[in-house]
Amino acid sequence: MSRYTGPKFKLSRRLGISLSGTGKELKRAYPPGQHGPNQRKKLSGYGVQLQEKQKLRHMYGMNEKQFRNLFNRATKLQGIAGENFMFLLESRLDNLVYRLGFSNSRAGARQLVSHGHVTVNGKKVDIASYSVSIGDVIGLREKSRSLKVVKEAIEGRHHLPGYLEFNEAAVEGKYVRLPERAELSQEIDEKQIVEFYSR
Repeated sequence: MSRYTGPKFKLSRRLGISLSGTGKELKRAYPPGQHGPNQRKKLSGYGVQLQEKQKLRHMYGMNEKQFRNLFNRATKLQGIAGENFMFLLESRLDNLVYRLGFSNSRAGARQLVSHGHVTVNGKKVDIASYSVSIGDVIGLREKSRSLKVVKEAIEGRHHLPGYLEFNEAAVEGKYVRLPERAELSQEIDEKQIVEFYSR
């Protein structure tokens, strides 16, 4: 299945979560469509698991095959599979570009990476799914620092996670440690995703 390119607000309302992180999509707190306000459908156990999986997959903008492969990788690591999975997702280059504030959205961050604007340890990396290691420095190429979208995003950044450091002068950030579960989205129940894939 390819990446979702349909209406983001409708998808956010159907899943009941803000995929952009702004919360604008959830002004109407019910699913889209003519019968949205009157839907009282109770989800089965499988339905709950599927919904949690879809929330996380769409939040990070991944297709099903990528998502499943990353989950399989997480299960082979020591520790709790669900948390390992969240940490691997958070370590993706496009996500960290978004977290550092170089872009206002993960989709915008993915575009910055794929267009060759982003560097890791001084070398250009144009693979959005690139797995960043602890201690890696993420920056922008010299000519990319003056891009209007980048400047606006950095000025509008309202939060920098504790697992990242940002150097204003050099316009680069460092991935200093793995995030803690409490620093990631509390709207996701990763245990349901583990159960979904363990069926």
